[in-house]
Amino acid sequence: MSSSSTGSRRRGQYATTPARRLQIVRAALASFAEHGFERASLRDIAARAGVTHAALLRHFAGKEELLLAALTQREADEEEQAARIIALGTAGPAVLSAVLADEFADPDYQRNWMALAVAATSPDHPAHDFFAKRRERMRTRFRTSSLRTAYDSPEVTADEKVVMVLAMMDGLRIQTLLDPSQDALRLLEIFMRAVIGPEPDESDA
Repeated sequence: MSSSSTGSRRRGQYATTPARRLQIVRAALASFAEHGFERASLRDIAARAGVTHAALLRHFAGKEELLLAALTQREADEEEQAARIIALGTAGPAVLSAVLADEFADPDYQRNWMALAVAATSPDHPAHDFFAKRRERMRTRFRTSSLRTAYDSPEVTADEKVVMVLAMMDGLRIQTLLDPSQDALRLLEIFMRAVIGPEPDESDA
């Protein structure tokens, strides 16, 4: 085999690496959603991705690294979805419910997500830093997006509004799992309208 053909083959392998990593990450998302982090296995993820166990380990050192990659991808997917929803002209209070619609329709996904989020409150958990930083990223996003939680009101500050919204999201996940008949997304929209309040009149500034 000539050196030029060998070089072409190697370039082809490297060129597919990002796509293959994404394929594995999306398979991990599906496996974690179905089985939870503890019960999901690398072999199951590899099978879902259509790669060998050895090939998966060439891309990721282990399940903890793959978990962080999967969580990062999940957040990126959420942001992309939110941007599309906002671009369609969806009103601020309805954006969150639209983003969360698929999740709330899948009880097993919600249950595994909540279990992971609770476990990650431990400083020793591999996803602890991710969730702590995600909380700050969400706070920044809510303060600067069309959700209009950036404004203080006489009762609560903008930062306190964000805390309330995040708490409401987590609380509704639990209530929906306990009572699936609840229309949690409608309640979230009502809550958002009540919490974010009207945007201040710029003429008063």
